[in-house]
Amino acid sequence: MTLTFARNSKTAFLFPGQGAQSVGMGLELYEGSDSGRQVFEMVDEALGRPLSKIMFEGSEDDLRETKNAQPGIMAVSLACMEAMKENITQEFMPVPYLMAGHSLGEYTALAASGVLSVMDTALLVQERGELMQNACDSNPGTMAAILGLDEMVLQEIARESGVYISNINTQEQIVISGGKIAVARAMDMANARGAKKVIPLKVGGAFHSGLMEPAKAGLMEFIDGLKFNDPEVPIVANCTGNPLQTGDEIKGELITQISGCVQWKKSVDFMIKSGITNFLEIGPGRALGGMVKKIDRAANVSSINDIESIVAISRN
Repeated sequence: MTLTFARNSKTAFLFPGQGAQSVGMGLELYEGSDSGRQVFEMVDEALGRPLSKIMFEGSEDDLRETKNAQPGIMAVSLACMEAMKENITQEFMPVPYLMAGHSLGEYTALAASGVLSVMDTALLVQERGELMQNACDSNPGTMAAILGLDEMVLQEIARESGVYISNINTQEQIVISGGKIAVARAMDMANARGAKKVIPLKVGGAFHSGLMEPAKAGLMEFIDGLKFNDPEVPIVANCTGNPLQTGDEIKGELITQISGCVQWKKSVDFMIKSGITNFLEIGPGRALGGMVKKIDRAANVSSINDIESIVAISRN
């Protein structure tokens, strides 16, 4: 993706969610940035296991496991941020006006905005992943991406088939989730009603749906044991598309988000209306930047995922 970072414009930091992982992610940051390496070491220490080894040289199957993918993606995003501070002078360092993360990425924003420490965020992400996995084991399900159908049509399909709308990523891409039979039925209905494309997703469960309700109680208990600061930079909420400005607001959002729909288009629309013209996707993958461009072709989008991209931003 072309680096189009424009200075003296409002910037939003975006953090990716599960699915952005790939074996080897973050290794260059570990080897080329002292600050980046410290993030990986802190996450390994917090979790009490060598997650970085799985990220750098493990198998795709191991890294795909929720307990590894979620804290791993978070660690790479935060290592990118630290490497940015190390490689870009203060004069040219991008300053976020807003932050947002897609699903798991919303947790990354907690550490990035000073709500929680890196180590507490890692523990919270690991707990979330384990609770989600338990919910998946109790209520098996799946997800599918539907391209080219209006949200209202998909809402009708959801009611008729028993699935949930779990992600509204762009005006053209909406994700459904639910039991496997219900999702298969909804996919057939979407095809029959003119969807451009229906894509079954390779996921371990029906995330952001009512099937995740069993995870809520455990997440609430774990969150209550942590001290949440007010964010230094407002975080645009997945579930409402509105900014979160207090620790208590963030707690409520995290509880709702685990079984609620990720309103990514609404979040991006809010950021654009707030004057954001620069979007920096920080972490592995480029999916979020692609979604932003689908929502608003005029948006400046850059991806930061290694030292080279950080240096390119500093010279822009």
